[in-house]
Amino acid sequence: MKTIVQISLDLTNIPEALETAEMAVRAGVDWLEAGTPLIIAEGMHGVRALRERFPKVPIVADLKTMDGGYLEAEMMAKAGATHVVVMARAHEETIRCVVKAGRDLGVKVMGDNMVCPDMVAAARWLEDLGCDFVVHHIGYDERRGIAARGERMPSPLDQLREVVQAVGIPVQAVGGLSLEQAVRTPETGAPLVVLGAPLTIDADSFKTASGDLESSLRLICEKVHAYGDVPIGKPRGGK
Repeated sequence: MKTIVQISLDLTNIPEALETAEMAVRAGVDWLEAGTPLIIAEGMHGVRALRERFPKVPIVADLKTMDGGYLEAEMMAKAGATHVVVMARAHEETIRCVVKAGRDLGVKVMGDNMVCPDMVAAARWLEDLGCDFVVHHIGYDERRGIAARGERMPSPLDQLREVVQAVGIPVQAVGGLSLEQAVRTPETGAPLVVLGAPLTIDADSFKTASGDLESSLRLICEKVHAYGDVPIGKPRGGK
């Protein structure tokens, strides 16, 4: 699979999300994510606004669905989302409902393994239930809470290779990665690189002389796209 750069629009209003998305698309970002804060603040309107402004760009709706799977996926598909996110900790029937909605409506399903006791097994389970992608995810509160207690902050890099090797579908790593770490995830077999927004360009190799954020983002996209095709993990179960 060719490498993809996805920007997570974790913003709380449509004008700011559209402004950031405009800059990201100009810089070469491939997918736009209506982040959970944007969906909570603006609902379907945020997704619909992104679709109207960017009619040909894939849009991920980070719903983090835990129940009401078919309806939530259907609502976002009708608003213009091309991808929806369901949690591995949801009931099996909820995941099946989201997958069915995806098949019915032509939307891809991303299964998120956040807070699963066995994240590798959860990734396999999500694939077995029909998800198209795995989001290997360490949550914000988990990371900060553990770090506040003086313990080592967990990272999705801790088990990323194991997750990639366990499934035959594309994987993305999310949660607490520096830009430098995120950009290098294709080296582990994870072709979907996620950048958070609001953006902080914190890696020296991506800083430009002018400090121009858009130019820095363009450098990041060029570096990710330079990986080209990334082999996906070994297919299982005859897939």
